[in-house]
Amino acid sequence: MAVLCVDAGTTMVKAVLFDEEGHELRVARQATQVRRGGPGFSEQDMDGVWDAVVSTVRALVRAGREPVRTLAFTGQGDGCWLVGPDGRPTGPAILWNDGRACDIIDRWEAGGVLDAAFKINGNYGFAGTSGAILAWLRAHDRERLDASHKALYCGGWLFLRLTGEYAAEESDAASPFLDIRTRAYAPEILDLLGMPWAERLLPGIRGDGDRIGQLRTLAAAELGLPAGLPVVMAPFDIPATALGIGAVTPGQACVILGTTLSIATPVAAVDTSCTPSGMTLPSGVPGGYLRSLAAMAGIEAIGWGMDLMGLGEPGGISDLAQAADPGADGLFFHPYLSPAGERAPFRDTRARGSLSGLTFEHTKAHITRAMLEGMSYVVRECLECSGAHATELRITGGGANSDFWCRLLADVTGVPTMRSADTELGAKGAFIAALVATGAEPSVRAAVERHVRPRDVFEPDDKRSALYDDLYGDFLTLRDGARIHWNRLAVSRARCRGD
Repeated sequence: MAVLCVDAGTTMVKAVLFDEEGHELRVARQATQVRRGGPGFSEQDMDGVWDAVVSTVRALVRAGREPVRTLAFTGQGDGCWLVGPDGRPTGPAILWNDGRACDIIDRWEAGGVLDAAFKINGNYGFAGTSGAILAWLRAHDRERLDASHKALYCGGWLFLRLTGEYAAEESDAASPFLDIRTRAYAPEILDLLGMPWAERLLPGIRGDGDRIGQLRTLAAAELGLPAGLPVVMAPFDIPATALGIGAVTPGQACVILGTTLSIATPVAAVDTSCTPSGMTLPSGVPGGYLRSLAAMAGIEAIGWGMDLMGLGEPGGISDLAQAADPGADGLFFHPYLSPAGERAPFRDTRARGSLSGLTFEHTKAHITRAMLEGMSYVVRECLECSGAHATELRITGGGANSDFWCRLLADVTGVPTMRSADTELGAKGAFIAALVATGAEPSVRAAVERHVRPRDVFEPDDKRSALYDDLYGDFLTLRDGARIHWNRLAVSRARCRGD
């Protein structure tokens, strides 16, 4: 018997068939398109995402002889996936990295609303949260909002297509409307945001002990699987990936080098008395939590830089970067490239990227090394702001394919980095969640101990770590100097666009 797991990411849908021991038997992948149809817009065709799920699952079913006993899934978090009373999309999904609601977030921050909400939900709002998006739609597209029955997330959309049920997994629901301690919707947050009208749009919450639905007949026919198959709704991709790589105990940190740079650290208890930043999420370990700080720009920044310099495939950046010495001869890259600004470890909708220190002496090798170093400094800053005292970093995502970057992260953070033997850690997290939900394993920790296997470990080099300690301070100082100009840059950009 096998477990079939889907990870519907922002730019790629992956389906993985696992055997009983948690080994990857087969993997199918299909890219999905992110559309940027207006300033700050980031959208996705909801049916297109479902079609990619169908395509990848059918590819595994056709190629396999093993009967599938469970279907489990995870997906990208935040954003807003609106459906009408008939369960059909009322428009495209508005994604987590959409920036059109920046002005709303700025207003909430100035009024102390975000700080007050953090005390309840442990999540510091940003433009791509469902609350901000719904508020923007009420102001700018009331017709679509009125036609919508439920505001889902990516995982909720897939659960609806698979089972016919409306639901939000509790890690998805955590931001912005959840009371993180009771794991129920908090009416006081709706009041804080001035959004009591949004309560009708909120789906029921499902989490530990309530993750299983049944595959309905129509979806079964599309996927080539038997109707009635158990369908397990795993946490969204950040906590699912932490499960899949085995970061389930304080001291273990999960670092995702993907579309976002994400740090997720297990914590023993919720603390909302700290400086508001990042997310506090139900972890998928019963009663457990993650502190997660996820930057807006991840390996997409590398692809952008490689395209800009005409360097071909982003995977080649490591070879080129190694041709430059540590520190890139005084060149610093601040990777705040998202039109929505930055959300962690600080929140500023006007944050913008920069290369500092350029001279005629710098080469493409220096630039590529500075890019990887700059993104590694962001990982270190997120780790420090999480309050976790990590003893190991468990690295995953597309960037983890680079030995050089894994070694660089060990040097920059001073913490050993570890990679898993698995290639698709979000799907592996869905596998772990499925085993526990169906009773095949007695606990998450037991499932992790049995099924998560390390591939290799990179130890920090003391000499390079000492150098990067100093350079990290320079990175922060230069960033603080640039911040005073971000408002002026926003004004200049608006002037150029005729706004």
